[in-house]
Amino acid sequence: MTALEPDIGTDPTPPGSKVRYEWSGFPYWFVGILAVIAFPIFKILTDPSWNEGFQFIKDGLILTITVTVGGFVIAFVLGLVVSLGRMSKNVWLRNISTFYIEVIRGIPVLVTIFMFGLVMVPWFMRLIGVSPQSFFASNTFKTTVAVGLIYAAFVAEVFRAGIESVPLGQREAGMAVGLSRVQVFRFIVWPQALKNVFPALGNDLIALLKDSSLVSILAVREITQMTKLWTGRSFQFFAGFMILAAMYLALTVSLSLVLQWYERRIATP
Repeated sequence: MTALEPDIGTDPTPPGSKVRYEWSGFPYWFVGILAVIAFPIFKILTDPSWNEGFQFIKDGLILTITVTVGGFVIAFVLGLVVSLGRMSKNVWLRNISTFYIEVIRGIPVLVTIFMFGLVMVPWFMRLIGVSPQSFFASNTFKTTVAVGLIYAAFVAEVFRAGIESVPLGQREAGMAVGLSRVQVFRFIVWPQALKNVFPALGNDLIALLKDSSLVSILAVREITQMTKLWTGRSFQFFAGFMILAAMYLALTVSLSLVLQWYERRIATP
């Protein structure tokens, strides 16, 4: 055998290196997350005071999900409208949309929730004659609208980036075969843009879920507010906020896994 011939019978991999490589890809981070979630679950099952706290706090879970889903629907629809206005050739639409995005992104979320929840939304409801006793005048509705209006500014920028990522040549090809501008957007631009921005939209949904905890400042009884109420009464601060942290972690990690699964599914040819 010459120096240039490969030694086929010799394994260049050191003994044990394959095992080390396989373990290097093991999701230790996920095991750590499961451990963080498992500790409060164990305490809930074995400690009556922890179980009492969980039973009290979980009553706010429906409101947390309602604010998250409702706010994201508002952000999705309004964000698309604002993104189209941002790219419009009309100078007024473009400047109004840009003004909205920059103002919302330049003010802290907590301050914006106060402004929308306590000032802007109630003022608009009084303007259109909504009864103070109706659901539309409740803190739940006001805060849902508030987080939706806030995240619409961030979603608008995501949509703008996705729409601009579609090559101009495809739009021109659509116009060349006789499609209108609306048809080009509907059948060519929008499907590709939505696929491109899906990961970023998923991140915004997870961020909105976490920021939904801020609506507790307006006494909306979601899980953060319920935790504050229970810990203020029982003084079990460690138990209460460990339960709360585990609930948020379980929600966000579950949502992240679902989004990753769906992202892989739509990416498959």
